[in-house]
Amino acid sequence: CTGARESVVSLREGQVHRSSTSQHFCYTNTRVPGWHDIWTRTQIRINSSRMIRVTQVDSEEELEEFSMWNVVFSFLKEKLNDTSIDVDLYSNKTCLKVELLESSTEYCVTLFRRFDPKLFLVFFLGLLLFFCGDMLSRSQFFYYSAGISFGLVASLLVLVYMMSKVMPKKNPVYFLLVGGWSFSLYLLQLIFKNLREICKSYWQYLLGYLLLVGLVSFGVCYRYGPLENERSINLLSWALQLLGLLLMYSGIQIHPIALALVVVAICTKTLDYPLQWAFAAYRRLQSARLEPSPRRLLSEEEYRLQGEVETRRALQELRDYCRSPDFSAWTAVSRIQSPKRFADFVGGACHLTPSEVCDHEQEYGPGGIFFEEQLFEEDEDDE
Repeated sequence: CTGARESVVSLREGQVHRSSTSQHFCYTNTRVPGWHDIWTRTQIRINSSRMIRVTQVDSEEELEEFSMWNVVFSFLKEKLNDTSIDVDLYSNKTCLKVELLESSTEYCVTLFRRFDPKLFLVFFLGLLLFFCGDMLSRSQFFYYSAGISFGLVASLLVLVYMMSKVMPKKNPVYFLLVGGWSFSLYLLQLIFKNLREICKSYWQYLLGYLLLVGLVSFGVCYRYGPLENERSINLLSWALQLLGLLLMYSGIQIHPIALALVVVAICTKTLDYPLQWAFAAYRRLQSARLEPSPRRLLSEEEYRLQGEVETRRALQELRDYCRSPDFSAWTAVSRIQSPKRFADFVGGACHLTPSEVCDHEQEYGPGGIFFEEQLFEEDEDDE
């Protein structure tokens, strides 16, 4: 339609819209996100032959509204000929305004949905930081790597601060620089978006800058050394775990699933030690149940009776073996001194002669030589 309001073009997935005039575009989301969309990203891609300005809003009404903040941010907004806008899966409508900076500029707008490996990498990095935060906070390699990386990023903020100090007070650019952190973050975003072009055209300066800032950052980290205080290490570990949770949540597009995974990770981390204690207690209880009860000591009478029973059983087993076909009788008879006594034993006679029984009673019986020697030794020990 035409009239006071500029026409709004509806975007659909997979369709390519080409134009050579300033246009307003809107995408209405009618699809309910499912569990399979956890690492799916919906993007609006704008390609043009020359530089254009793209402004994103949330509704069609905001496309026509005049806002002072939109005017200010339009000057800060970089002018690109290839840009992408991420669409939230839960947003009902996403609108954007494409403004031509030069006449006869052609551009095309495409909306597509695809699996984004960057989201998976962000989630995996968060998972790694959360579960390995304790180990990383005590690692010297991580300390120096994080220190050098932080120095490289912070150096850009230092450059912005130094520029704001040397800039004349009456210069209009100074009002942009006094924006502080917001302008610094914008500058970082601009640098990262054009990093490929910077590496291609100014790689010598970039390499020198990285080496210089990296050496300075390493020197500062080496000067103060890794963390040794236990409380400082705990603070760093908690900070890494909190950062890991944030990365895990931001790496998943489906908010309920992201929240559920964060809760599961926290419960797993929190219940790690209680589960170990419970498992150790269970093992100790099982080992106590499986251990045999202490054996009861035999009395002297029980010991004598058990000895007689076992002796009779062993002698009977020996007789049975000697009567079996496997026993070589001629070999055994040729090696023993009294074959007749052996034959009587196999036939059922006693294995001791009356003289041997008498000698044993005199040696070990009550009043015997061995008994008296034992008695005298106990008396000497008592004295």
